[in-house]
Amino acid sequence: QVQLVESGGGLVQAGGSLRLSCAASGRTFSRYTMGWFRQAPGKEREVVAAISATGDSTYTADSVKGRFTISRDNAKNMVYLQMNSLKPEDTAVYYCAAANTVGVVTTTTRYGYWGQGTQVTVSS
Repeated sequence: QVQLVESGGGLVQAGGSLRLSCAASGRTFSRYTMGWFRQAPGKEREVVAAISATGDSTYTADSVKGRFTISRDNAKNMVYLQMNSLKPEDTAVYYCAAANTVGVVTTTTRYGYWGQGTQVTVSS
């Protein structure tokens, strides 16, 4: 079992930055691939970034490549999403998720554990 709690969302102007954090419970955090997803009103949930269990492999969606960076600290049971050069189209609820696999996966169905989400709003 893994419990996830996101933090760090908020309101920011276009061009600004935010850092999302996700705190995970459980002693087996280092065995899980972690992902960040987002869902805007009226749209499907989409993957933003994912990182393998060991942290040696990452995936970043084309829409945020070069602006967002995923990282993790297995000693602290934490995963982060650094978001720079934010755009209004980045506005969404951002979710942290855990998949019981070691390699990077990007589909929502592979993730069995989800946080409650944190709102990110980017004003123009």
